[in-house]
Amino acid sequence: MRRIRLIAEYDGTNYVGWQIQPNGESVQGVIERELCSLTHEDIRIHGSGRTDSGVHSMAQVLHFDTESRIPADKFPYALNVSLPHDIRIKYGDEPPAGFHSRFDVRKKHYRYTLYCAPHASAFCAKTALHVHQKLDFEKMCKAASFILGEHDFAAFKSEGTELSSTVRTMYESQWTRDGKFMYYDICGSGFMYNMVRILVGTMLEIGKGYLDEDAMENALKTCSRNAAGATAPCHGLMMTRVEYDGFDTQDYV
Repeated sequence: MRRIRLIAEYDGTNYVGWQIQPNGESVQGVIERELCSLTHEDIRIHGSGRTDSGVHSMAQVLHFDTESRIPADKFPYALNVSLPHDIRIKYGDEPPAGFHSRFDVRKKHYRYTLYCAPHASAFCAKTALHVHQKLDFEKMCKAASFILGEHDFAAFKSEGTELSSTVRTMYESQWTRDGKFMYYDICGSGFMYNMVRILVGTMLEIGKGYLDEDAMENALKTCSRNAAGATAPCHGLMMTRVEYDGFDTQDYV
């Protein structure tokens, strides 16, 4: 039995998320179906993270076990022939023994994209949130700085989510601008369901003046969901990079 590691890129618009669910088509389900057809085996894949409905990824790492003799680096070519155009396999190899795409993750990177202009763009409607109001960039940058380090992020946990711990460590949290686009990049040890979108929603409300500029700091201190802002829409969010010991997706895609 061989273990194969792949890196998948996808536009999440048409999917209920990464994970197989009963209410629609998932990215995991599509890839599994093609792998089963290709290998004639009952394949189950394991991903590095469960992106939500409508969320995109440039670097979803997945693994599966197989008896197939197809070379690992040929799986991307074989799968991309039949996968839909909004899912692409970008890389394949055989990882070290015992590798697990989810449990071995050291850092995950996400980017949220804003398109700031009076009118929406026809070309980035699926990958960027259109914001027509003026945003206070400096206040949003200050709010982002409070996220760095180890904190209890209970205020940014989606209601109804049960977890043993809401403490996470953030290694990067910053806003940048490029013309009409604003980008929020965050890297952490792990993320809770909707956590990045709630963080972005809070900073958007700070930038619009709907929340005080110290709202981020207060939410972290109080751990109260009511102290944070709304959940930002899904389509502006993308998983951009996943890091493991000895393996970093940015080196391969």
